[in-house]
Amino acid sequence: MIEKPIRSGEDYRESLQDRNIKLYLFGELVKNPVEHPIIKPSINAVAKTYDLSNSNEELATAYSSISGKKVNRFLHIAENPEDLVFQNKMQRRLGQLTGTCFQRCVGMDALNTLHSITYDIDEKYNTSYHQNFLEFVRMAQEKNIVIGGAMTDPKGDRSKKPHEQEDADLYVHVVERNENGVYVSGAKAHQTGCINSHWLIIMPNTRLDKEDKDYAIVGAIPVDAPNITFIYGRQSNDLRHLEGSQIDTGNFSFSGQEALIIFNRVFIPNNLIFLNGEYEFAGPLVDRFTNYHRRSYVCKTGLGDVLIGAAATIADYNSVPNASHIKDKLVEMNHLNETIYGTGISSSYQSYQLKSGVWMCDDILANVCKQHVTRFPYEISRLVQDIAGGLMVTLPSEKDFYHNEVGPLLFKYFKGRKDVLVENRVRILRLIENMTLGRNAVAYLVESMHGAGSPQAQRIVLFRKMELEFKKLLSQKLAGIKIDEKKLKNLPDFYKRVFNEL
Repeated sequence: MIEKPIRSGEDYRESLQDRNIKLYLFGELVKNPVEHPIIKPSINAVAKTYDLSNSNEELATAYSSISGKKVNRFLHIAENPEDLVFQNKMQRRLGQLTGTCFQRCVGMDALNTLHSITYDIDEKYNTSYHQNFLEFVRMAQEKNIVIGGAMTDPKGDRSKKPHEQEDADLYVHVVERNENGVYVSGAKAHQTGCINSHWLIIMPNTRLDKEDKDYAIVGAIPVDAPNITFIYGRQSNDLRHLEGSQIDTGNFSFSGQEALIIFNRVFIPNNLIFLNGEYEFAGPLVDRFTNYHRRSYVCKTGLGDVLIGAAATIADYNSVPNASHIKDKLVEMNHLNETIYGTGISSSYQSYQLKSGVWMCDDILANVCKQHVTRFPYEISRLVQDIAGGLMVTLPSEKDFYHNEVGPLLFKYFKGRKDVLVENRVRILRLIENMTLGRNAVAYLVESMHGAGSPQAQRIVLFRKMELEFKKLLSQKLAGIKIDEKKLKNLPDFYKRVFNEL
């Protein structure tokens, strides 16, 4: 229970102490996650979101009409397009400051999604979900907590709907309803920052049919609620954090976090339920969440900035900063990075207001942004590895460098430019390894591929939204082909107006 509002990164770390969480890592129960050397860097990354709100209020805070106070932007409901734009700017900055996933975008995007979804359900069914939701947001803003959004189910047999699965628990579902609330069971897979959150919001991750009614559940659950088990996910080179080596980790201070969450009859009281059986709203919920979250992937441009800086640094250390091919690769990396940012932030600028009052980013540009993210970080990483050379993956360990016998030999043979310390050359190579092959490659590469939906998911949306009929009519009009008036009548009003201007 958070007794007083969290004001700083240090307050945040303190808020995670003494929680009764059942967490497994390497087959053992973790008694104190806050001090575990593998988990601690991910906590540091979240703590940075609090420290940024103090050092740069314009970027990381906003005035909320819900609480009537200035709040952390990760807990703010977008009240105008500028709020969405500042989300993107904050995300890029935090990527620059941590070089990893700072684990709060999912919760932010879930809150903005649920503002409109709960409003729409209430409008149709005269329920009280929207008021429940606003009270929860008010509490979250007052206490300044971290909220994790839990959407992805294990899914089992992908060819079957949730109710068709042999094991019902492969999707989170309601197992009992009573006058006080519901009990849920199931699991949520590879959940970002879940252990570092104070609350989780569970949501369905697919369109549902009438038979899937028990899977149509959205609610808020404390992370330390009874009957929840967390199993921590492995990351490349994570054991280096157990060695106490600051150099070999590449980024000793910061990392991301993923875990499997297992719910075994976990209770959600009525006042923390935001959807319960209204299965037809699962599809719109997923659509709106993925719109927000796909343009949130501008966070990867902050990581890209770090990696491009590392490439330029190692080129400098190797005395080749002015080589034409080096300059060309750096230009290409910047071009790719800014293309991601440009589409993401333009999606926010071209947002529109929904009935509830929240602003929704442009869906086509959001999906274009995420489609870029599934490709460009991989090419940036390839170019960085090209510049870095093979030494990035063949370096001896930090212990070897400081060994009495072989250490002097390593410092002799790994010397580069005269005025550059060998240790600094090793450090920047380890950072490149960390972000392209090691622990933070999870955040920069694989997460870029699969987070907020794999590449085909964006292509499906883009095909659905590309308005081919409108574009066909444009070309036919200019080519002098007689227009089919029936097709013209079927166009959305906006496209009719554009067409009539021809």
